[in-house]
Amino acid sequence: MLEVDVHKQRGTFKLDLAFKAPQASVIALFGPSGCGKSTTINMIAGLLAPDSGRVQMDDRVLFDSRAGICVPAERRRIGYVFQDARLFPHLTVVQNLRYGLQRAPRDDRRIDLTTIIDLLGIGPLLQRRPQQLSGGEKQRVAIGRALLSQPHLLLLDEPLAALDLARRDEVLPYLERLRSFLHVPMVYVSHQFEEVLRLATHVVVMDHGQSLASGDLCTISLHPSLRALIGAEAIGAVVESRVDSIDQQNGLARVSIGHAEVQVDSTGLVSGQPVRLQLLARDLILAVEPPRGLSVRNVLGAVVTRVKADQHAVLVELDAGGVTLLSRVTLSAVQQLRLQAGSNVWVLVKAMTLRGHVFPSPPLPDLQQPSD
Repeated sequence: MLEVDVHKQRGTFKLDLAFKAPQASVIALFGPSGCGKSTTINMIAGLLAPDSGRVQMDDRVLFDSRAGICVPAERRRIGYVFQDARLFPHLTVVQNLRYGLQRAPRDDRRIDLTTIIDLLGIGPLLQRRPQQLSGGEKQRVAIGRALLSQPHLLLLDEPLAALDLARRDEVLPYLERLRSFLHVPMVYVSHQFEEVLRLATHVVVMDHGQSLASGDLCTISLHPSLRALIGAEAIGAVVESRVDSIDQQNGLARVSIGHAEVQVDSTGLVSGQPVRLQLLARDLILAVEPPRGLSVRNVLGAVVTRVKADQHAVLVELDAGGVTLLSRVTLSAVQQLRLQAGSNVWVLVKAMTLRGHVFPSPPLPDLQQPSD
């Protein structure tokens, strides 16, 4: 468990933040620029001292103002990846990586150089110097160097912020592989929800130096504080599931949602593979009678649990066999369909609308799992 309860005044900015999260996860600090995300991880790392509070990783207290405890940054066993790679320009890629390994205690080297090279796909880059690398390649090397220091926690401060869209899409799959293969706890700072959606298991929503909500990604995807930050068009429930089967002839995969199934584009998917789905509220159509004669393949039975006005529309919360979904409809639709808590409805989702919103667990290299 990572427990953070810190307070810091910097000029007119005041940070009062408290959250607890399972340490064996990817904890995303999500919020707009200037909300205190980087300040928070700098205090976790020991690069900035809180005015008061407490930081604890499992049974290790890193900072406690009342007890007078402040473990120096170099003794916290925390890796840090900055927005800029900060590689040593006079060293080759492999020398930069070995620098990270040299910082690790010899009796606690669980992550080896070969594993990192394979996981991050940097084998062809080993003899290059940083000035010969693209932005995405630099960040992959910086992540590898941080991991080779054998950290008990890895902090990533918007590591993709300085990259263009193509380079960001290049690096994200490698971060997903690290999450799935190494199981190193991470705190990931971002103001891009797509990154959080793909990587995080636990999310702390921040604004103005405070935590607005904290919880697992699926729960936070439904929280009103998130809706206010990402906008109406990006609102949607996140569901963790698994590929049940593949229809090769039609190019579709069947994925369980509650007690039913949805069909999604099967590109890159295999049967049994874990997937994360985002079902946008704007794409969910509601019917109060069994739909017939439609091209829509995905029809889920659900019960309305809540109806709430959301600016110029209405957000309808639904229970689809134990899975909570959201649908954004007009006020006139609510009135004409007489939607209220307890109403039985059918939820229609076009398979095409889920394209780009299905995030499978990435395939892992054929490596022996590192021992703990």
